[in-house]
Amino acid sequence: MRVAMLGGTGAMGGLYGARLAEGGCDVALVDVNREAVERVSRSGLRIEAAGEATAYTVPATTDASTVGVVDVVIVFVKCYDTVEAVRAASPMIGDDTVVLSLQNGWGNAPRIADIVGADRVAIGVSYHSATAVGPGHIQHAGTGKTFLGELDGGVSKRVTRIAGALNNAGMEAEATDQVLRQVWSKLSLNVCTLPTSAVLRFTADQLIADENVRELMREILAEAVAVANARDIPLDFDERWATITDILTRAVGGKASMLQDVENKRRTEIDVISAAVSEMGAEAGIATPYNETMTLLVKTIEDAYFADE
Repeated sequence: MRVAMLGGTGAMGGLYGARLAEGGCDVALVDVNREAVERVSRSGLRIEAAGEATAYTVPATTDASTVGVVDVVIVFVKCYDTVEAVRAASPMIGDDTVVLSLQNGWGNAPRIADIVGADRVAIGVSYHSATAVGPGHIQHAGTGKTFLGELDGGVSKRVTRIAGALNNAGMEAEATDQVLRQVWSKLSLNVCTLPTSAVLRFTADQLIADENVRELMREILAEAVAVANARDIPLDFDERWATITDILTRAVGGKASMLQDVENKRRTEIDVISAAVSEMGAEAGIATPYNETMTLLVKTIEDAYFADE
């Protein structure tokens, strides 16, 4: 299987690309980060996991036109780079190419579909966690399952084939007709933990240790569950809350991606997290004051550090 990773030298794109290459796929890492691409081309992609570092030899490029048509394009770029990245990937996309979004949040897939056509788009969610330590250097912090399916929520031969390639690469994956529920399950985790950590500058275990923050997250989660249920996505509040608290309790010292963005004065993905829930809530006539407030707070933080540039 020929695979192109968009955001291929980033934390998640690099992780999946390296493992798929090790599992026998023909992989190209495509990224606009020229420094990282040059480092990977020269020295390999270094991944640290469980105290050990491994250098993976995977082709990397900034120019999608040099790759050729592939079977699968896996999208891991940040939400605000989606449109530009997918447009630039057009030389790699043929009649039978699948464009799989494993990005955080809600709203990336429709943007991709507007460019390549909905029939080419598949969606999924990853429960792996990874951090880019430096150019061509990734820390694989936590393992988890990958769920994927068709844009309409179904299962097909092509997503089953992709899941099989991931499993062969040691990345546990499942093609499921419940992919929309899985995406919303992770979205419910993200709306609770990402903006709260970014605003409060709290690590995962600090979020769950404070009674006031726990109550805040419960209110945020209640809104997300209500919006999901209004869209016929069967989320259960008690199950989600139990899962979220378990994850936070075990992630001692863990820094959420949005907190890392704020600390490094980068643009966050709040638009496809809290803001997306509020937007869909408005469409369904469901008030989401907690998610709206978290959106405003994160955007205010962004405005402050961008104003200093």
